Amino acid sequence: MIDTNDTGEMPCTDATGGLLYRLVWKWHFLAALYVLPFMMMLSLTGGIYLFKPQIESWLYADAFYVSPESDTLSYEDQIAAVEVAVGITRLRGVTTYDDPNRSTKIEFNDIHKVRSYAWVNPYTGEVLKVASRDKMAMRVLRKFHGELLLGSFGTKFVEAAAHWAVVMFATGLFLWWPRGQRTLIKAVSLPTGIGRSWWRETHLFTGFLATILIVPIIFSGLPWTDVWGGSLKYIQEQTDTKSKSLRFGGSAPNSTTNEGDTITYAMVFEVAKKQGLVAPYETRPPKNNEAAFWLRSASIDRTEQTELIIDQYSGTVLKRHNFGDNPALAQTVSYGISFHQGELYGWLNIAQNTFAALVGVVLSVSGFAAWWMRRPAGSLGVPAAPDAALSNGMIILIIGLAIFFPLMGGTLVLALVLDWLIFRHLGWFRARTN
Repeated sequence: MIDTNDTGEMPCTDATGGLLYRLVWKWHFLAALYVLPFMMMLSLTGGIYLFKPQIESWLYADAFYVSPESDTLSYEDQIAAVEVAVGITRLRGVTTYDDPNRSTKIEFNDIHKVRSYAWVNPYTGEVLKVASRDKMAMRVLRKFHGELLLGSFGTKFVEAAAHWAVVMFATGLFLWWPRGQRTLIKAVSLPTGIGRSWWRETHLFTGFLATILIVPIIFSGLPWTDVWGGSLKYIQEQTDTKSKSLRFGGSAPNSTTNEGDTITYAMVFEVAKKQGLVAPYETRPPKNNEAAFWLRSASIDRTEQTELIIDQYSGTVLKRHNFGDNPALAQTVSYGISFHQGELYGWLNIAQNTFAALVGVVLSVSGFAAWWMRRPAGSLGVPAAPDAALSNGMIILIIGLAIFFPLMGGTLVLALVLDWLIFRHLGWFRARTN
């Protein structure tokens, strides 16, 4: 949120427009140089991803939906149809929606060991669609959103943007705060004026809204990140506060014997119904003769995502894990992810996050426009702030932020080193003095 008058100078009416104000403004400007392009990208991709179910239902309608008939084939026959059509080197799971209008989703590794999905008409056995998991449209969008399609290398850039975004919003809120002749009513009013004045007011107003709407989304997404999220996982492991999910083994028991006939998938899903689980049901087959079926409710409501471990020979429920069995910290993280994806409180959550995405786009555009119109010709337009020693309080605050946001701290050190070695000699990122 860049607060300048139409001449590009600091507003002279600001009662506290002295050294601290100018330093904060410079920090805000430099943070925004890195953050705003990512803000635009994350807002657009995240806003679209909120509507993943609706978009996929439209894109893959011919694969997702079928015309009901009287009888269905067994799940084993449906798996066999995929085996004949494309080959299976590893069966990963089967998902049923308990809906006569839906196809069966089968997850597997194909003959090239590519993790894939197949959708099968449960009435005819026709394989309606086969797709590599990582080439599904919304999967690609999600990977671009989180890692720029560059894997663990790209995710560091996105995470650094999230860390610096907190700095940008904190400093922007300081600049937005009413002072001097700028009243609270003016600060929370819709933008007025024309030209540069309108863009500046728009940036201030959307920055205020974004601080309220986007900062919670940023924090709820941090558990997915490599550095911050990895540190959180380590803390959870050391304090025994991580999720107790049975999905990837852990304390999941084996079947009580290693002999006999494995029960059918239909029997597995019937156990889920009797246990009161909410459809759709996702199950993963036993890995060997000693293992058991893993099954969960794939409901978007986290509190309904109960997991079962089912004996592959007797159908006995060996273990049940409810969402409420997780430690409080694990539940909080899970709720945060649900909020981030617009799933926590229905359509209102989707509407809120969609509005936040739109605000993020307007914030990015208005910030660029306000800077472009303000900057002197041939200059980056870095706000003028005299060199001054930071107070002990500011130093402690910066160190605290660097510890809590490691990538912010690391990139800050890198920027200071580059500034000392290169930038200051080239005159980059400095205000004009003439």
